[in-house]
Amino acid sequence: MDVLALEAKNVTTAEAEKKSAPRPKPKPPKKAKRTVFFEVEIVDLKTKEKLLLLDKVEPTATVLDIKALFHKSYPKWYPARQSLRLDPKAKCLRDEDILQTLPVGTTASFYFSDLGPQVTWGTVFLTECAGPLIIYLMFYFRLPFIYSPKYDFTSSKQWVVHLACMCHSVHYVKRILETLFVHRISHGTMPLRNIFKNCGYYWCTAAWMAYYINHPLYTPPYYGQPQVNTGLYIFLVCQVGNFSIHVALRNLKSQCAKAKKIPFPTKNPFTWIFWLVSCPNYTYELGSWIGFTVMTQCVPVAFFTLVAFIQMTVWAKGKHRSYLKEFRDYPTLRSSILPFIL
Repeated sequence: MDVLALEAKNVTTAEAEKKSAPRPKPKPPKKAKRTVFFEVEIVDLKTKEKLLLLDKVEPTATVLDIKALFHKSYPKWYPARQSLRLDPKAKCLRDEDILQTLPVGTTASFYFSDLGPQVTWGTVFLTECAGPLIIYLMFYFRLPFIYSPKYDFTSSKQWVVHLACMCHSVHYVKRILETLFVHRISHGTMPLRNIFKNCGYYWCTAAWMAYYINHPLYTPPYYGQPQVNTGLYIFLVCQVGNFSIHVALRNLKSQCAKAKKIPFPTKNPFTWIFWLVSCPNYTYELGSWIGFTVMTQCVPVAFFTLVAFIQMTVWAKGKHRSYLKEFRDYPTLRSSILPFIL
């Protein structure tokens, strides 16, 4: 009985201690952080006229968001057609730039300029490539009004003429398929006027080359079949190399999403040239046209190759400078387009 009484007493004492123990005070609710909104003023770059004032813009808003808001007030200027910059002489802001990270206060002024009607890069590339493909075949089949009437729809007796047509067609079919299935184009659009400039160049040079290569009086290369074979091998190797580089660059972009990364060689031997040049796609493209020049021994092809080399060198050097500026650990051994030379 004494044991039972003692246990009951302990239970009663424990309950009393629980009741007398002070309850923990509830934590005060956290104060909500105050959001600082921005006031964005959009000014015409040329006239300095104030076009729009956007009040209470979220600090996390991107330049693309601001373009969308501006588009609501001015429907004719869709986002791709707009260029916004912080200073009249500064570079255009990127769509992904965030408002609160820009060097502005809570009141920001953006200078607007109209880029004109836009067209997608994919459309431009497809138009550039489809034109030369069709134009070259028109000369190859010797459609009427191109050569003398007696040669209408005739075929050349020179095997190199047929080989050149196959190589030219393969090149542009490859480019069309790469545009559709391989390339990830970072720039969404370009000015509509550029399509006429780009297509005019590619279409006219294709017609110039095709006219002479498929001409009834065309003569084969001076050194005959060995020269043709040499040019063909160079062309085919460089075409495969060019395609390999495009696939490697596509895989690099898909792996790191929007984050930029230094391209390095893969298990594919054609990508090992990345150890020596920053833009091997241009190196292989140049090699393809050199091979085509050797194979056909045609002056218009040589001229096209020279102009293409100059233009691709400008692009490659710009890309190389961009890599050096963006990556401190960028390989110093690499050149822009030609190993150890350029």
